[in-house]
Amino acid sequence: MNRTRTNERFARTRNGTAGSGTSGGRFGGSAPSRSGAPSRSGAPSRSGGPSRSNGYGRRPAAVQGEFALPKTITPALPAVEAFADLAMPEELLAALTAQGVTVPFPIQGATLPNSLAGRDVLGRGRTGSGKTLAFGLALLARTAGRRAEPRQPLALVLVPTRELAQQVTDALAPYARSVRLRLATVVGGMPIGRQAGALRGGAEVVVATPGRLKDLIDRGDCRLDQVAVTVLDEADQMTDMGFMPQVTALLDQVRPEGQRMLFSATLDRNVDLLVRRYLTDPVVHSVDPSAGAVTTMEHHVLHVHGGDKHAATTEIAARDGRVIMFLDTKHAVDQLTSHLLNSGVRAAALHGGKSQPQRTRTLAQFKTGHVSVLVATNVAARGIHVDNLDLVVNVDPPTDHKDYLHRGGRTARAGESGSVVTLVTPNQRRGMARLMAAAGITPQTTQVRSGEEALSRITGAQAPSGIPVVITAPAAERRERGGPASRNRRRPAAATARRRPARQSAADAVA
Repeated sequence: MNRTRTNERFARTRNGTAGSGTSGGRFGGSAPSRSGAPSRSGAPSRSGGPSRSNGYGRRPAAVQGEFALPKTITPALPAVEAFADLAMPEELLAALTAQGVTVPFPIQGATLPNSLAGRDVLGRGRTGSGKTLAFGLALLARTAGRRAEPRQPLALVLVPTRELAQQVTDALAPYARSVRLRLATVVGGMPIGRQAGALRGGAEVVVATPGRLKDLIDRGDCRLDQVAVTVLDEADQMTDMGFMPQVTALLDQVRPEGQRMLFSATLDRNVDLLVRRYLTDPVVHSVDPSAGAVTTMEHHVLHVHGGDKHAATTEIAARDGRVIMFLDTKHAVDQLTSHLLNSGVRAAALHGGKSQPQRTRTLAQFKTGHVSVLVATNVAARGIHVDNLDLVVNVDPPTDHKDYLHRGGRTARAGESGSVVTLVTPNQRRGMARLMAAAGITPQTTQVRSGEEALSRITGAQAPSGIPVVITAPAAERRERGGPASRNRRRPAAATARRRPARQSAADAVA
């Protein structure tokens, strides 16, 4: 697959079809020792296990669309019910208490005893199931006490998108500080010089998208031969986006004896190569394999007529409370956002055509409530966590059941409740029925029209004010940027040239 294609183009062409996704409407140190003995540098040690080439026993039958999970040869350690039962540094336990995190989620309680002991881990859990701390706490605990040399990180987290990289960094930052570990975030769309500087200054943990990390390695600003713990988060999306050659090239550069952990919401056959090639006798844990298994999430398919879809979408957006609306293309996102703003709805667009500062600002405004409607392409379908988000709307139905599950995973997270609503025109009904069957979901199907009670009851839809709105930066942000006067000043040409961001790789253009 050509890794330069964007998320949006990929979503429309996956499996060679473009059928049911069309809207039909207007919006279109030394390495750890495998023997278990401490290495000479004091790096974390690994428990023993078979070689990477033949570390699997007989595999159980696969779920449809997924590969057969490897059978663990060495028995896994039992799950724990409290973080205090884990062999973690006291500083990490204190940081968890300070953050109000006391009881581990199932995927954390099951995998942490094993990952802390140095075992490879293959974990599947839906978005919001606690995967980040499941791998993050083990990574930090096993790296604590070590100091990275310039350009030589000790632990690596690879993620498919910039938004997920920032979310992982934000989630791990307070715990990393507690054990005096330095984090560096390496993603496209941001100045590469600043990221190179962070690596030169020494960072024990790097959270990166594949393309930008490769760029930095090619420049001589980073090397991975001291990385003892490696995590692949949302590995299936990296393969979907065409990053497999880059991911394997990066994994080939880390310590071959090192610990590897692979976590994802879905484990399709594209991930099988990574599991077979890079994980040794992994502890396998699967929890909440699909959004359909989440009892706090409601699924609604709303049958609408093509001519009424525009009005129904607008009324849903005008509801009280926040909502994410997904569409197929960047153009459709921009078109709907403009329409909503003109109708009096505080909406903002998020897609791969936006710069990273724009995307970061939009997400911050949505999380704080300054923006109530986030209109997005699939770039927002993973790695975005917003507390108390109770509605996701597929204005354009996804073309793949995995996309449906990941879009829906923005709501009903961590035990909260939420609804996923998909607007379906008559020509999309058959395709949507197949998609729901593949996802293992039986939705509630309702015929609706704009202005009717059923639409309001399910989504909170209401008529918009009709008074156009303009989304401006919050006052605090304007003061940080120096106010209106500073924004209107012209920069000298030399200063503008110095501030111009570095060229990004083709792969990071989609990340």
